[in-house]
Amino acid sequence: MVTSVESAGRRSTPSGPVRTPRWRRLLTGRRLLRWAVRAVLGLVVLALVVLGLAWLSTPGVGDARQRVTAHLTAHGATPLRGDVPAKVADALLATEDSRFYDNGGVDWRGMLRAPLGVLAGHDLGGATLEQQLAKNVYEGGEHGPVEKVREIALALKLDEAYSKPQILRMYLDDGYYGHGFYGLTDAAQGYFGVAPADLSWAQSTVLAGLFQAPSAYDPLLHPDLARARQAHVLDRLVAVGTLTRAQADDVAADDWGLAGG
Repeated sequence: MVTSVESAGRRSTPSGPVRTPRWRRLLTGRRLLRWAVRAVLGLVVLALVVLGLAWLSTPGVGDARQRVTAHLTAHGATPLRGDVPAKVADALLATEDSRFYDNGGVDWRGMLRAPLGVLAGHDLGGATLEQQLAKNVYEGGEHGPVEKVREIALALKLDEAYSKPQILRMYLDDGYYGHGFYGLTDAAQGYFGVAPADLSWAQSTVLAGLFQAPSAYDPLLHPDLARARQAHVLDRLVAVGTLTRAQADDVAADDWGLAGG
């Protein structure tokens, strides 16, 4: 039989889980926050060092225009004369780089989205016109991690050396539009039999859609795919406020006026 003294000396055992004191939880949370901040700062410093090395190791871009012209000459193509067609410019920028006039050659917000796209299994974009131009003109279209860093450094240099209209013109001239057409002038004439300045909205949106996959969206060989791609370009024009939904639907219904190839 248990005596009263023995009973008094015993402590009851808590039946529920033992809770960590609040001060300890706060301390642990602060430590994790400090570690996270240090990790982010470390990555930023590392990125700046890598970008600085890339800046030093990449060439100057003063010859970019000459390179683009040489590319056209090698394919017997003609550089764009006169002003950049507004419809083509609007369609291209809405689809490929909607913050073109606001970024400094690199869209950092877009670059942060790109890894999320890889995880999600689809492309969320992120490369500016300057980056794409740098990749094609200076990196031979390569896609490796080293080339990606070099591409960023070259894009910053392009933005520093040229005006936005000059970069846009080089991009349109340097582009391959499928069906053996290089540069906007030859693409407009080859697909539609018109000068770039005379391109309609329907024709401009078809051409703007070719940059992602020019052979796959060739309107002469793959009209159904080209029309689906044009629909995406029109959706982007509506999203950025260049066209209303009704206007975009009217453009989608317009005939392309293909000249053959």
